Amino acid sequence: MDAEAKRTEEWAEVTPDAARRLVTAAVHAFAERGYHATTTRDIAGRAGMSPAALYIHYKTKEELLFQISSVGHRLALGILEDAVDADGTPAERLANAVRSFVRWHAEHHTTARVVQYELGALSEEHYAEIVGLRRDVDGAVRSILQDGVDAADFDVPDLPGTTLAVLSLCIDVARWFSADGRRSPDEVGLLYADLVLRMVGAAPRPAG
Repeated sequence: MDAEAKRTEEWAEVTPDAARRLVTAAVHAFAERGYHATTTRDIAGRAGMSPAALYIHYKTKEELLFQISSVGHRLALGILEDAVDADGTPAERLANAVRSFVRWHAEHHTTARVVQYELGALSEEHYAEIVGLRRDVDGAVRSILQDGVDAADFDVPDLPGTTLAVLSLCIDVARWFSADGRRSPDEVGLLYADLVLRMVGAAPRPAG
């Protein structure tokens, strides 16, 4: 899938097309300049629209950031919930979860950087909603780890701390990943799945 197709898939739920173009433009502007240094004029210009046209779809710049953060968090949560509900041993489900979660953060690293590192610019109400989604993300990973502990497959003395470590490892991929790097998103996902299994004392899952 090429870059344009990935962007279309990522924001498919955002309609109409003009609103989707604004979201895409805002992602790149926020990632490049930071939320506070980006103006609505910057965003509208990148989308090929007038600043006045932006306000037809989004009342404020913060509302645009919330849209990006909400969609990004729900996409990431869906990946983890699929792993929680999947068949297989705890080790297999954990490996699948990490591989898919890391791959998403690598493939959509520009969006993920905005989603993960611009939270402080959200309004109090919007921030609370995103925090709720982040708790669900934490809960999804924790439930897989708990299943592994209950089955005596994982050695995890500190469940909350290990959950945080796993999520931090995966999310940080968005900070450094480059499409020009020597590893593909799939390769990074496989590497991190192996690392996380070792972290929890489980036998690594064979690559493939």
